[in-house]
Amino acid sequence: MPELTQDLFKSYQSGNWIRLRTLVMLRWWAIIGQVSALIIAQRLYNLNLEIGLCYLVVGVAVISNLVAAFVFPETKRLSESQTLQVVLFDMQQLGLMLYLTGGLHNPFSILIVGPVTVSASALSSRSTLFLGLTAIAIASLLMKFHLPLRTEQGFFLQIPDVFVFGNWVAIVIAIIFLGVYSRRIVSEMHAMSTALQATQMALAREQKLTDLGGVVAAAAHELGTPLATIKLASSELAEELSDNPDLREDALLIVEQSDRCRDILRSMGRAGKDDLHLRKAPLTALIEEAAEPHVDRGKLIHFDFGLDNDDLQLQPTVLRRPEVIHGLRNLVQNAVDFARQNVWVESSWSKDTVVIRIMDDGPGYPPHLLGRIGDPSMRRRSSSSDLDRPGYEGMGLGLFIAKTLLERSGADLSFANGSDSFKSRASHLDRTGAFVEVTWSRDLIEVTSDQNRQALGANEPIQS
Repeated sequence: MPELTQDLFKSYQSGNWIRLRTLVMLRWWAIIGQVSALIIAQRLYNLNLEIGLCYLVVGVAVISNLVAAFVFPETKRLSESQTLQVVLFDMQQLGLMLYLTGGLHNPFSILIVGPVTVSASALSSRSTLFLGLTAIAIASLLMKFHLPLRTEQGFFLQIPDVFVFGNWVAIVIAIIFLGVYSRRIVSEMHAMSTALQATQMALAREQKLTDLGGVVAAAAHELGTPLATIKLASSELAEELSDNPDLREDALLIVEQSDRCRDILRSMGRAGKDDLHLRKAPLTALIEEAAEPHVDRGKLIHFDFGLDNDDLQLQPTVLRRPEVIHGLRNLVQNAVDFARQNVWVESSWSKDTVVIRIMDDGPGYPPHLLGRIGDPSMRRRSSSSDLDRPGYEGMGLGLFIAKTLLERSGADLSFANGSDSFKSRASHLDRTGAFVEVTWSRDLIEVTSDQNRQALGANEPIQS
């Protein structure tokens, strides 16, 4: 499903998520905090500040907020470059305020970390790196260049140089740690959100295909009776028109075309539009349906049904859930993409469980990634990887979608390499590639006795 994942990935990168109003509101809170700190420092602690310059810097922030509020609509969303400019402005405004109020001697200097954290949560890694370096540069300049804090009596308020240096180190570490930490968490959240959206879209598409089969069966069922009536009436009409060759030929043409329509509908299906048999199938039929799109892709798919039970008559009848079909289909696709020549699909069942195993003779999973299989990495494969998988542009979603959909149906999945799993089985030594085992509790996937007794649902009349 390359088209789906690429579109989602482009949407993930496109930005335009942050409303200007949100940043304006955050800036108002910052302005209120700065004004409050200035008033308290001047009135309560009698600090001798460059109060005019301080209020000038705060006034610039106020003017920028008013311009943003009155010039742009409330619903305006910012691109990444615009968001970067807004956050960079806030960082520079804060740096000026700290320059006027003691630099790193000011305990509020730790707030220089805030814009970097915002950037890590909303912008790209490149923008976050730029803002992080800018914040470190501002903190470094403030360590040497700043206006001192003075009391009303003219005393300088400053901390020892070792503490200033320690404050600078703490700010740098906080910028790096919080930036990386926030970026990592937010990236994983976005990747998971996008992957889940892709999973829902894949499931919806599979559901539509399943529904389409029901529509086809409905057409076959509903049109069967009128076509039989047309054929009967046209046959009798042809017999009565034996003395008129031209009209008789037309009547026979109607008979012929009604037979053709009957054959077409028979090939499409005969069940009613609410045929409950369409919702269930033998386990082997379900597996073959899931693998069918990949049978003619140049690799041999070997089906081994009933590995522990030779009597296929005892195989379970399972629900034809779209998520099960699509999940198994993705696993088979993955095996076919990486197999050298052969793919094996085994199924077995017992009194309590149903097991499906998919194996191939390809290179297998990278050992260092076995523990992370099924995570949406959202990264494009390298060019070397694409050579092994021609025509496929993967983003780490295929196995995630398969795993998520199958787990929704109650399955447990385990991933391994055949070269490690089948060392002691001579019959499986050629199955050196990826090995996936899907296991269900039988009562979660098998059709119940009540469902098995039902055949046809009511055909609802079309309301005019």
